[in-house]
This record gives sequence, structure tokens and C-alpha cells, in this order.
Amino acid sequence: MARLVAFFALCLLSVSLATATSLGNPFLIKGKTYCDNCRCGFETPATKYLAGSKVKVECRSRVSNKITYTVNGVTNSQGEYNILVNRDCGDDVCDVVLVESSDKKCGIPNAGRDRARVILTRNNGMVSDVRYANNMGFLSNEPLSACTQILQQYQLTEDQY
Repeated sequence: MARLVAFFALCLLSVSLATATSLGNPFLIKGKTYCDNCRCGFETPATKYLAGSKVKVECRSRVSNKITYTVNGVTNSQGEYNILVNRDCGDDVCDVVLVESSDKKCGIPNAGRDRARVILTRNNGMVSDVRYANNMGFLSNEPLSACTQILQQYQLTEDQY
């Protein structure tokens, strides 16, 4: 009888620990959005970080590819966003996605830099609740005149980008 009680207590303890772990602190996703003023596909000294741009976290089922979770965010005056995610999305694929630029002269999402993958589970050995997403960028409608000089620093010509 004592063994049965001990076994039951051990099972109850395991369930309560698993529940407490899954109900832990929310994840904090941090990142930036920028305007690629030289239209070269990466950040340069001419890059401007965009205040007031809209982004969202979008999680999809690995099996059906249906959206299972979304949460919106807006960048601050330095172009940084901080988005809280209140659940573990271990069975999903999650990305931070550009939604809308705050600058009408720089509103074209840069293909390949328009989303950033984030891992939103505690089942992977990561201790921190903070997740850092790669910076995401919009392309300006017209490159700045100073971009030729900037790209020379990288030893690039207009034909190479």
C-alpha cells in the first residue's frame, strides 16, 4: 500500500512540474526593422531604423501549415520591437514577419530579410526567455546618392548587387 501511495505521489509531482514548466514566464522577442537606403540587401552606414513600423509573430503548424498563433508589435523610436509571447510553441514553426513600414518612401519588404525565424519553446536547453530575431528590412524606393561611395567601402559595384 505504501508503494502505491509513493507511486501516486511521484506521478502527481511529475505532472505538476510539467505543468509549472509549461506555464512559465512569457517569451520576449527582440529585434529591429530598418530601411535599406542603398537597396543592397544588408545594413550599411546609410541604414535608417524605422520607428512605428508594424511587425507580427506568426506561428504555423508543422503538419498542416495553418496559423496557430499570432501577436502584433510596433517598433519604438530606435526601430526596436519587444513582443511578448505567452505560450510555448514547441510544435510550431514561428517567424517574426514585416507587416507595414512607417516610411512611405521605404515600404518594399526586402525578400529574404522580411522575416526572421524564432524558436519559442523551453524544450531545447535554452535558459533565457529572451529570443533575438534577425533584423528585418524594407527597401527604399530610390537609393541615396551617397550609396555609390558607401558601396565602394565594401568593394562592390552597382552590377554586383
